[in-house]
Amino acid sequence: MEVIELLKNLVGIRSVNDPDRGEKPSIDCPKYIKDTLVDMGLNAEIIESNGFYTVYGCIGRGRPVILFMAHFDTVPVVPEEWQYDPFKLTIVNGKGFGRGATDDKSNVAAMIIALKELKSFVKDFTLVYAFTGDEEIGGYNGAKMLKDKLLSEDLKPDFVINGDGKDLDVIVRRRNAFKVQLKIKSIPKRIKGLRFTKKFTLKTPIMETYHAAYFTPGVDTHPLIAASHYLRVNKLYASSVRGGFVKSNVLPSWVEVAYVKEDLNGEEVEVDLGLTKLIDIVLPLTRCNIRTELPSDYGVTITPNQYFYGGSEHILYLDIRAMTDKIDHVKEALEKLIKCLGVEASITVKGGSGYLYTPEDSTLVKRALKVLESLGLKPRTVEMAGASDSRYFSPLGIQCIDVGPVGGNIHGPNEYVELWSLAKLVEFYNRIPRVLSKHK
Repeated sequence: MEVIELLKNLVGIRSVNDPDRGEKPSIDCPKYIKDTLVDMGLNAEIIESNGFYTVYGCIGRGRPVILFMAHFDTVPVVPEEWQYDPFKLTIVNGKGFGRGATDDKSNVAAMIIALKELKSFVKDFTLVYAFTGDEEIGGYNGAKMLKDKLLSEDLKPDFVINGDGKDLDVIVRRRNAFKVQLKIKSIPKRIKGLRFTKKFTLKTPIMETYHAAYFTPGVDTHPLIAASHYLRVNKLYASSVRGGFVKSNVLPSWVEVAYVKEDLNGEEVEVDLGLTKLIDIVLPLTRCNIRTELPSDYGVTITPNQYFYGGSEHILYLDIRAMTDKIDHVKEALEKLIKCLGVEASITVKGGSGYLYTPEDSTLVKRALKVLESLGLKPRTVEMAGASDSRYFSPLGIQCIDVGPVGGNIHGPNEYVELWSLAKLVEFYNRIPRVLSKHK
């Protein structure tokens, strides 16, 4: 199948986005995408923005303007947690394993194959296609840049089909994403006590994932939240923390804390009062009450996923998902809680570009459902937990949906895509512009 071969090549090109470790996608993957489009007879160019690349093309003329969008960047990997080579598509029992297999190179591949068939059909409407390279870190130099470009060229989309979903569902709601940096000064102190270490592991018994947006309080166990609860219940001090910290929106697979139980008969050991306080407030921080504009199936999710020791201060990154675009509401709620807890800390909040919300009775949603039904599927409209690049277009009143293949382990080890779903996805992308082009 042509789409599988294309996916193999895409997965084989490393395009990890990990700015905390100084890594971002090179030009290799966008160049491959551009060359593939050009070889198929489609126009394409690479647009650079602050060192990030977007592959852009446009065919046809007139209204409606339909935007195809997907991203080729991926989250990092922890190689020792993988059963397969993350940068080689390994096919086992109908599944393709590899980083980006579902999120999001399968959508890139499926759109490209569909565009090959669509190029001769698109005439009296406009089909824009873009493959961005910074979705995993917020989309500012990809989707936002694209939005600004289209608005400036009088190409504001009437419909956006964003290839960044799963399970062949029509995704009509997605929460906003915020990245919070919390800093607390290190305060070493020597006390008498008993020192021991305890390791906590991530548990996601219902849906295996490392994606922060899919963490479900009351169902899943976050290792750092568990470590916080353990410290609070047992009235312990902390001297150090280490763990499988990958990225602010990736759940750590494990966390190990060196605790100290104060005991006048114990040996003299060093603890860190700043670190102790940081771990202590993790639990209440994850339950912070943040105001939202719209309801969400998932409510507000706050997870502490990345920790660094900077030599003189402890740095914790929180991932927050909420149906709000008010960054001030997020910061005010966190500052109010920290003040109530009596903690001296600095807080920086970034993100908050917008959320996806498209009414279920909209033209795009109704026609997308009909196309999926015509493919022998039983489609449904859903809210998806993670944010996406649709957040840059939905606030403008543009009808947007997210879609994607059947797969699993997004952001985690052994990410995979169900290969049968790729053919369905190609056909969906092939048919949806045809039915939308009739909407004048």
